[in-house]
Amino acid sequence: MGEWQLPPESGHMERPSGVYYQTMNMTEINARLKQNDLIIIPVGSTECHGAAQPLGEDTFLVTRMAEQVALKMGCTVAEPVWYGSHPYNHLGMPGTVVIPEDAFLANLRGVIAGFWNTGFRKQILLNGHGQEEVIPLALHQFAKKYQVPCILISLHWPTVIHDYLKDKAHGGPFETPFQHACEVEASYSLALFPEFMHMELAVDTKPEGFLPPGYVDKGGEVYHAPIKGHEHVGLGGTEVLVYPEGVIGRPTLADAEKAKPGLEALMDFMCKLINDIMTRFPAGQLPPVDKVTQRDPEEIEALLKGPLNGGKHLYTVAYPP
Repeated sequence: MGEWQLPPESGHMERPSGVYYQTMNMTEINARLKQNDLIIIPVGSTECHGAAQPLGEDTFLVTRMAEQVALKMGCTVAEPVWYGSHPYNHLGMPGTVVIPEDAFLANLRGVIAGFWNTGFRKQILLNGHGQEEVIPLALHQFAKKYQVPCILISLHWPTVIHDYLKDKAHGGPFETPFQHACEVEASYSLALFPEFMHMELAVDTKPEGFLPPGYVDKGGEVYHAPIKGHEHVGLGGTEVLVYPEGVIGRPTLADAEKAKPGLEALMDFMCKLINDIMTRFPAGQLPPVDKVTQRDPEEIEALLKGPLNGGKHLYTVAYPP
C-alpha cells in the first residue's frame, strides 16, 4: 500500500503532530471528528522483558504501529493503556504490573465510553500483549450496557500476520518460535524503537513445558495449536520460577530486518481496514440504528447529538461505565 519508515524517526507521544488525542485541544478534536472519527487505542502492558528490552515493550510495539498508520490515514491515536491483564504464569514476576481482570475490564469500558461520548464512535483496540481473551469481553460488556451504534474492534496484531512470525521450520523468517521477549518480539522492537533496546545485555533461555510439543501454542496464537496460550493453567511452569531471566527463547538472534516484511504487511492491513470502514461509514455515519439496537430511536438520536448539541451525554444511560 505504501512505503513505511522502519525504524521510525521517533515516537509521537509528546509531539504536536496531530497523532495523539491527548496532545490536541478541543478545537483540533472537533475539526478532526468532521474528517475522521476513528480512533486507535493501543492496549499494552508493563512487564519484565529481560535484561535488554524495555518493560513497556508490548506498549511501544502497538503505539509505534498505530502512529505510522494514523499519519497515513488521518485518524487519531489514544495515549496507550499501559497496564494490562496477565495470565497466571506471569504472576509474581518483578517488573510486571498485573491488573485484575475486573478492574481491567472496567477501565477499558470507561475508555470506550469516554471516546464514544466525545464523538469517536469507531474504535480499534490494538492489543500488544497476551490479553486477547479479555479485551473482546470489554467490547461486548460496553455494547450490552449501552446498546448504542458503534464500531468496536479488538485487533491482536500477531493474529493478523501470524505467518510472518513463524520460525523457518514453518515457513517464517525466524530461527526460533514466537514466545515472550524472544527473537521475534525483540526483532519487531528493533524495527520500531531501537533506541530503547540494549541487545548487548540480552540473555537466552531454553523453553520448556510439561507435555510433548503440539498441544499448546507457544505465543501469540501464531501456530494455531489446539490449546491457545491463555487456555490452560499448569501445562508449564510460572515465569518467576522457570524463567527468572524474564525471557522465553533467544533474543540474541533478533534482527530488525527479519521483522520489516511482517510490519509492512500489518500496517498495510490496518490501512485497508480503516479505509474500508471509513468508505462504508464516512465521518459522522454509523451502522443503521434500526439494525443494531432496539433502544428508543429518540433516545438514540439524543445520545448521537451529544450534550453540547441539543442532545444527551452517554452516561444518562448508565454509570459507572
